[in-house]
Amino acid sequence: MFWCLEEHDLKIHRLGGLTNLVFRVDMNGEQYVLRIPGKGTEEYINRANEIQAAQEAAKAGVSPDVVYADAKTGVMVTRLVDDAVTMSPENFKSIKGTPGRAGAVLKKLHSSGAKFNFRFELFAMIDEYLKVLSTKDVELPEGYHDVLKQAETVRKALAAHRLPLVACHCDPLCENFLDTGKRMWVVDWEYSGMNDPMWDLGDLSVEGQFTPAQEEEMIQAYFGGEPTPAERGRIVIYKAMCDLLWTLWGLIQHANKNPVDDFWAYATNRFSRCKALMATAEFPTHVVAVKKG
Repeated sequence: MFWCLEEHDLKIHRLGGLTNLVFRVDMNGEQYVLRIPGKGTEEYINRANEIQAAQEAAKAGVSPDVVYADAKTGVMVTRLVDDAVTMSPENFKSIKGTPGRAGAVLKKLHSSGAKFNFRFELFAMIDEYLKVLSTKDVELPEGYHDVLKQAETVRKALAAHRLPLVACHCDPLCENFLDTGKRMWVVDWEYSGMNDPMWDLGDLSVEGQFTPAQEEEMIQAYFGGEPTPAERGRIVIYKAMCDLLWTLWGLIQHANKNPVDDFWAYATNRFSRCKALMATAEFPTHVVAVKKG
């Protein structure tokens, strides 16, 4: 399709993004979001899998329609969600009902029956990120491999009673949630895959810096009531494990000299938070509950 455009018919505005270039494009009365992949992302993101997941999520009614996507370049164009607030930890605290609306949209995704091509497997991804880092000039935070060894008990507990895999976002940064006041939309499917659904809940609680009350609002909206001790335990476990994984992601950004943030501080703060949660008296109790199923 081709357009004959006058200058006043096209407006482009830069939006946020940690690793990619993202723009709002207003054209002929229509609004779009243009995403151009950032440098180095091809090392750890499969664009064909991302596109397939984004299309499936749109069919499930949780993400805007994909207008154009190129698996070779990673360029993607989606519809803009009108009159939506991009979420942040601050917005999750100040806008009433947002933790519940986030829990509801995750439930809609998880129960949609969508099938993503990629299998998001926590410990395999840790191994893959460590392999990427082995080729770069960067140090792991002190004690990382010790904590990874401690996480072996977590791996065994999760494997004892596996939940059915469902389509998951897997990278629920606050900024990937768009709130209209009535419902949430979810965007950015770079890391999505078939996964344990409790990952999304635990990771969102961490990313949103949720208070216990916010976390409960999210959980109650998701389950429609009280989760089992094993379900709650999985959420807590994944709060620690997402930090263990994303520590390595931050180190890759640091090694790639991504200028958007201080990714060394990002990585070390993540690792410190992981260690602190795993050191609490309650954490082993949750691991036992998950192992019992």
